[in-house]
Amino acid sequence: MDLAANHFQIPILAFPASKHTEKSFRPQSRAPVSKPNQLFDSQAFTSPSTSNDRPRTCECLDLYKDLVPYGEAWSWQRRIVREKKSLIERSQDCPDTLIILQHRPVYTLGTDSSEEYLNFDIKDAPYDVYRTERGGEVTYHGPGQLVMYPIINLRNHRMDLHWYLRALEEVVIRVLSSTFSIKASRLEGFTGVWVGDKKVAAIGIRVSQWITYHGLALNVTTDLTPFQSIVPCGIRNRQVGSIKELLKELQSSTGCVKANVPHYNDCQLIDITHTSLIKEFSEFFKLEIHHIINPMLEIEETPQRN
Repeated sequence: MDLAANHFQIPILAFPASKHTEKSFRPQSRAPVSKPNQLFDSQAFTSPSTSNDRPRTCECLDLYKDLVPYGEAWSWQRRIVREKKSLIERSQDCPDTLIILQHRPVYTLGTDSSEEYLNFDIKDAPYDVYRTERGGEVTYHGPGQLVMYPIINLRNHRMDLHWYLRALEEVVIRVLSSTFSIKASRLEGFTGVWVGDKKVAAIGIRVSQWITYHGLALNVTTDLTPFQSIVPCGIRNRQVGSIKELLKELQSSTGCVKANVPHYNDCQLIDITHTSLIKEFSEFFKLEIHHIINPMLEIEETPQRN
């Protein structure tokens, strides 16, 4: 089995840009999960573990303050997936891994993505463009966007890709609700997390032998301007949003009690969102997170560029 879901996956071809600008959480008891829209059964994204289960360990490669080139992050994931497959083949325990980081500005395309969703010549792009093995259309990653790559063995959770996608959405929905009092939701027919008609989190996975990789990208303080050079995910009638932008709207909205809306600078927003993402992820998946602050990872050969 080797399956992909929309948004972003293993890069196999890249087009260089013409120019560049360059602790530990234990799960706790939770209230019921956020109510989904009518498309999804609430049982589809509850945690698969029972209250008597002991939390499994998840190693976290925590680079959330770093701008990591897309090709390097792909290389790390590929190596980790290969190691986990090897453990499974030897009938050894296959622990989970989480990578969290920011990327340098980059556009990524799926295998069959159409260049009609690019508002520029792909050979004269403002940033690097990677052709990947994922499904879906073009998206953007850049500073101010927290990217989480869970590399987990679904045999230890629930062997259900639809459940896993809904679970990642639920993590983001809980972050926005519990930390920022922002009501987010799913949108029928689409993957990701939305606030009104604005998409704040893109989700895309690839699964091989029940090992997941790639994951979610949450716009926190992201400069949304680069999204104007594409049709994000090929969806023409929807917008892209960020937590920073949404909080500004709350602060300026009529009838809003401004004292109840906290004012954060960009660094604070990234720090707070990072902490909340790790917390909600660990609690939902019932994982005990062990952070590696400065992981020294070997870099495999990155994709060739034309």
